[in-house]
Amino acid sequence: MDLYSYIRDVPDFPKPGIVFKDITPLLEHGPALKDALDRMVEDARTLEIDKVAGIESRGFLFGVPIAAALGLGFIPVRKAGKLPFHTNQVEYALEYGTATVEMHIDALQKGERVLLVDDLMATGGTMVAASRLVEAAGGVVTSCNVLVDLSFLNGRKALGNKRFHTVLAYD
Repeated sequence: MDLYSYIRDVPDFPKPGIVFKDITPLLEHGPALKDALDRMVEDARTLEIDKVAGIESRGFLFGVPIAAALGLGFIPVRKAGKLPFHTNQVEYALEYGTATVEMHIDALQKGERVLLVDDLMATGGTMVAASRLVEAAGGVVTSCNVLVDLSFLNGRKALGNKRFHTVLAYD
């Protein structure tokens, strides 16, 4: 299935000059959504992982079904102030300021292997911050997996030597 045909370009969103890759048409089309998830699960099955972590909010849409398909637990990585228990936090730079992500302090046991999932990789800042959370908790990031990679923004470089998998890439 040509999943690219289910990604809509939205010019000048969220600000002028940006062409936003909207995954909503893919989410709305059952066979396309299933195909995308099947591809992500197929890759994840090749890995030795103990848990799946998804980054708020669209990473949840892919991370939870991947975790369920593999029979693994899911860890939410959320924006600051959204989790109800004690958390670790990582602040990271955005092009227009900073943001913070957090994870429960008891989400991982030392040495657990984690698959990090998000919908889209741009500059890599959010994925790097989530990786730092996993590592600070004693976990090991086995792979960073996304539906869409905006490879022209070089987000993979920010990940260093971490394994990376994408379903769709825009050069």
